[in-house]
Amino acid sequence: MADLTSRLHPPKAVRDIAETLERAGYETWCVGGAVRDALLGRTRLDWDLATQATPAVVRALFRHTVPLGLEFGTVGVKDRSGVQHEVTTFRRDVRTDGRHAEVEFGVSLDEDLARRDFTINAIAYSPRLGVLHDPFDGRRDLERKIVRAVGVPGERMREDRLRALRALRFASRFGFEIEARTWQAIVDSAPFLTRLSRERVKQELEKTMEQVRHPSRALQLWRRSGALAALVPELTAQPDVAFVAADHIGLPEDTENPGLASSRKVNRLTTMFLGVDEGSTRRILRDLRFSNREINWIGGISGSWRDVDPQIRAVLTREARAKDVDVRRWAARTGRTETRDLLRVSYARWAAERAYGAEAPTLARACALYRHALVVAYRDPISLDDLAVDGNDLSDIGIAPGPRVGATLRWLLEKVVEDPARNRPEHLLELARVMPTAPEAPAPSDR
Repeated sequence: MADLTSRLHPPKAVRDIAETLERAGYETWCVGGAVRDALLGRTRLDWDLATQATPAVVRALFRHTVPLGLEFGTVGVKDRSGVQHEVTTFRRDVRTDGRHAEVEFGVSLDEDLARRDFTINAIAYSPRLGVLHDPFDGRRDLERKIVRAVGVPGERMREDRLRALRALRFASRFGFEIEARTWQAIVDSAPFLTRLSRERVKQELEKTMEQVRHPSRALQLWRRSGALAALVPELTAQPDVAFVAADHIGLPEDTENPGLASSRKVNRLTTMFLGVDEGSTRRILRDLRFSNREINWIGGISGSWRDVDPQIRAVLTREARAKDVDVRRWAARTGRTETRDLLRVSYARWAAERAYGAEAPTLARACALYRHALVVAYRDPISLDDLAVDGNDLSDIGIAPGPRVGATLRWLLEKVVEDPARNRPEHLLELARVMPTAPEAPAPSDR
């Protein structure tokens, strides 16, 4: 922590914004997570600024601004490259209900820092002076690896209930301990977390999966503090391995590939629900305001896992390599595009189980299956769209439109999954002609 000048280097665009405000006579400081992360030696691209200038003054001083939250004093200032930086007026809370705060401006930097959640986030840096302002000893807490509330912990939690979840995330992300009084305030706050909007709870879960290398530590803190029971009680019955599995998905660090980062985040979320029935999973995700796409993806993969994981385990226990027909069955149940992620979350679960000393498929066999399955899933017919016939072809041979057509196609798909050589129009139509009744047994799902 001694060589601050080597770590605290806000981007030029941020320094220019601060300089413009200070030339106009308004004290301005870099604040928040960027200062904290710089002191920890971590790279951070988004630097926030706090200033004496009111939102109206900030908008008047800069050509390109966005009103991000004028009632809270926050204006987005775009630099010459179009990158947006948050500039917030010094403020203090005058009224709060644990979800929303009413603030007033015209206060000092110290008053502004006093309203912040934790000491490690209440450090300010002046680009002009090159000095830190640390009235709550946040640097020392960074050195001691402590998450400690600013001022009286219980008051901080009552002002904004989300702070309890943020403390759990920061402790897990940085490998810090939570100071005893702050931890007790979090525990005391747990019954009141239901006052948070479901969107904010969802965002905290997502940030945990995006930022924390070992999400299981955060999830265990959720469990220990009572936050999990208050917010997602259905997951309290999950075994520890369901949370540890997320640790084996990997951290989404590839900022140049947001698609990859998004996939990892969703897969980490999926591991939490492995073993929960699909209907409950979908209901929980819907309650947490996940998108329909995420609900269908996570619910579908967790549902498929319940069906095929016992089969995969049984095969990989006996054999080093699964048969193509087995892989086709699993891919048909899961879906072609979902097979990759099903196997990723399965591998993560197996790795977690092995870490607990349980029997599970080995890494070598899991990797071999992954490569094999991707070849088979994209080479062989496993979905209704892959069939060499469709509903019109069945109608042409006298099968009346309606449920029988769908049931017949699904039955034919079963036959093709067993033997892809059957996927010829003449052969499938002959099978359909001689089938005495529409099959009743469920067939592979067409995802």
